[in-house]
Amino acid sequence: MSGAPREVAVVAFAQSDHRRRTEDLSEVEMVMPVIHQVLDRTGLRTGDIGFTCSGSSDYLAGRAFSFTMALDGVGAWPPICESHVEMDGAWALYEAWVKLLTGEADTALVYAWGKSSSGPLRDVLTRQLDPYYTAPLWPDPIALAALQAQALIDAGLTDEDALAAIGARSRADAAHHPHAQLTGDVPQGDHIVRPLRRGDCPPIGDGAAAMIIAAGPGARRLCARPAWLRGMDHRIEPHGLGVRDLTDSPSTRLAAERAGAFTRPVDTAELHAPFSSQEVVLRRALDLGPEVRVNPSGGALAAHPLMAAGLIRVGEAAARIHRGDSDRALAHATSGPCLQQNLVAVLEGDPRDR
Repeated sequence: MSGAPREVAVVAFAQSDHRRRTEDLSEVEMVMPVIHQVLDRTGLRTGDIGFTCSGSSDYLAGRAFSFTMALDGVGAWPPICESHVEMDGAWALYEAWVKLLTGEADTALVYAWGKSSSGPLRDVLTRQLDPYYTAPLWPDPIALAALQAQALIDAGLTDEDALAAIGARSRADAAHHPHAQLTGDVPQGDHIVRPLRRGDCPPIGDGAAAMIIAAGPGARRLCARPAWLRGMDHRIEPHGLGVRDLTDSPSTRLAAERAGAFTRPVDTAELHAPFSSQEVVLRRALDLGPEVRVNPSGGALAAHPLMAAGLIRVGEAAARIHRGDSDRALAHATSGPCLQQNLVAVLEGDPRDR
């Protein structure tokens, strides 16, 4: 790649309604509507897309190569240049973004989906842990998040009332969101794993999301106010929980630095914090002050379709720029226990596009 890097922007985003269970829907039936929505919003056809990348988990689906069936939602003809990541869709966006930066494509379709209801999720997610020391203990995601929350409380960085306020604010912000799963005055409830209560934990649900990104002048032809991706980076913490400081997230901080998040203030931050305590960690790692609007969509505490929730954070930030509600936004996605893997993207609206 020579010369100045290409400019790449999010030009369309769509997500499904997030439901507790979707036994009546196949993967194709989940992703096809959101793919059609982003194509319709840009006026593109499948054959106009230069690269297609999806994010999902065959392990969660319970069968190998389940992502190939979802390709029917894109269309079997004409043949396409396609890839897949066994990760949240935010990492599929990263691959597509690199593809456009290198000039190998001018447009890309990114989509992701998850059916968390298809199995015993709390048991299944223990299998991503260290197979020798941690996985044999079967600690589920809520138990691990509770360890992180207790570490924050012990360090004097938060308390149960503050965590409850985060959950209540998130669901109140989601009250007018058309796709949110939980909204309004949801009781904090009893402890699930102390110190986390029901209101500190994400709802289990199914959902899908899709996005189109475009490079250069073509982005402005497809969208009146594109959300320009000024930078994106992802980093990972050590696998062993015992060698990490659970009250901090240096990988998030490094990813944000590499993405250019600290060069100028942001006005909006969409944080993929499935547990209220994780918002505390991310706010500190990203140095977000009270002037930054955090999770105006309600975030993952209002709707958390696994494998799509991170892509949705980028999409929600981009949608606010499309509407003119934000000028410079940060989006964050995570995967793994206790914020193990973290991706940060910085998006901006161009004043010339007003």
